[in-house]
Amino acid sequence: MDYVFMMDSDSDLPYDLKVKYDIPVVYMPYALDGKEYFDDLGQTLDHKSYFDRMRQGAVPVTSALNEETYTEYFEPILKEKDLLFVAFSSKLSCTIQAVYATREKLLKKYPERKFIVVDTLSISMPLTLLALKAHEMYRGGAPIEEVADWLEKNKLRAQGWFTVDDLKYLKRGGRISPSAAAFGTMLDIKPVITEARDGTLQSVDKVRGRKKALKILVDKMMENEPDPKESPVVILHADAPEDAKELKELALQRMPELEIRIDNVGPVIGAHCGPGTLAITFLGKERTV
Repeated sequence: MDYVFMMDSDSDLPYDLKVKYDIPVVYMPYALDGKEYFDDLGQTLDHKSYFDRMRQGAVPVTSALNEETYTEYFEPILKEKDLLFVAFSSKLSCTIQAVYATREKLLKKYPERKFIVVDTLSISMPLTLLALKAHEMYRGGAPIEEVADWLEKNKLRAQGWFTVDDLKYLKRGGRISPSAAAFGTMLDIKPVITEARDGTLQSVDKVRGRKKALKILVDKMMENEPDPKESPVVILHADAPEDAKELKELALQRMPELEIRIDNVGPVIGAHCGPGTLAITFLGKERTV
């Protein structure tokens, strides 16, 4: 190919698929107990150990990459080929501004190159499902403009619906107030959250109890019409494998023809939602929220 298809690790791309398709990935940073790590898709610090440390009181801190680091990733590629970078939502981090600034700088240095950035308005597995479908086109020889155009036209079909197990992590990230977290915890309130049309995260429902939350996740999947011919449904969990299996069974009861894969929430995403988070993700109809 005359260009490179690249992603970042906030996609929660499963490591086996990264290796299978040889997809270059920008590893996003986080710190845990004062030590800096990069999210290398579970290779340095496995997902269970990470969430166990959060349960024991560790407070991970995420941060954005700077232009210098992005240059280290992008310039070796642009010396030889064009680049398509599939980025996570611009509404969830300022890091894409460093991507744009690095692109502008490098295109001045390599004016013969094409460097396209797609703001997917997604994060985690919805981004990955969108990107993997586009990567099929890439592997089939589609030109860079065609793949980028498909991503832009289809990005709102990438859907993710999730619930958290403990409200303190949303409180810690400033997404809910301390009083709302305390009141919600007392009543066993479980929020249902989705990736919205504008690329933000929006709370769309609140129910009492985990089992009701899982049912709502499946209801939302059904309302938004996952297409099993295009991609699997992927259930993500933050060290909650038994709940993930239960969610899978509930989904299969409604749509037995689905292919469903279970994967892990990564450390950067997990820092904000906490252990026990569950999500159901798929390519379906365009987001309505």
